[in-house]
Amino acid sequence: MPKGKGAKGTKITLKIAKKAIRMTPDGRRRLILSNMGITIFPKCLLKLSNVDELDLSRNLIQRLPDNIGNFSSLRWLDLHSNKLESVPESIGNLVGLTHLNLSNNCLTSSSLPSTLGFLASLRSLNLGMNRLDSLPPTMVALHSLEELGLFDNLFIQLPEFVKALRNLTKVNMKQNPLSYAQGDGEKSEPEEDVYLVHESSLCRTCLKRCKEQTERLTRGRIGRDGGGGDMFEDKRIRTYPGLMVPNSVATANQDVWRVRK
Repeated sequence: MPKGKGAKGTKITLKIAKKAIRMTPDGRRRLILSNMGITIFPKCLLKLSNVDELDLSRNLIQRLPDNIGNFSSLRWLDLHSNKLESVPESIGNLVGLTHLNLSNNCLTSSSLPSTLGFLASLRSLNLGMNRLDSLPPTMVALHSLEELGLFDNLFIQLPEFVKALRNLTKVNMKQNPLSYAQGDGEKSEPEEDVYLVHESSLCRTCLKRCKEQTERLTRGRIGRDGGGGDMFEDKRIRTYPGLMVPNSVATANQDVWRVRK
């Protein structure tokens, strides 16, 4: 733990930051400053133009600098479990970013900039455990996105543009007040336990099991014992192209979604 921790939190100097840089097995420079009581984003980090990966998770940071987009070398940014209330527009300048974790913060939909849609290289985005009920429509341009974490938020429906992201293999929507319209126009009770993965991510046995379950629920005819032979309850589930709901093997644990090598 660096010296200088007090009422204003830990002070990170450029010297401390340089000493904390480690090389990953694949030759990237990773700076880990996790769980250090940092309250203010250390602007000196922006001088480290050779850092590829930055971990500032589990701190007390409320605000990112407006010029965070100047950290152009970043490929991996982990800010989960802080106190962030907004994301600056300049984050859209981090066009080489492939992994971004903003889970477990205080973000609302209005605090997400439309420039998130500029992160064309992004493969994994974790926005779980915030206060979101919608996403910027510009995110439809994230064609490289493979994993999207939206668990523990306020979504009542899956964002429409998600269906257009053809490389998306995993969507975690667990613990949201999801609901959907039934045939009579009324909305069903909220569904909180939705976890979607692409069919290609499942083994043959799990895929078969999921498809059988989906077919049963789609047919939706469950007999009732009431003396009337034609009394059935129509059960419906929402379906998404190429995505399955393997809730029996799903995990909403934040650590599973934390980006790490």
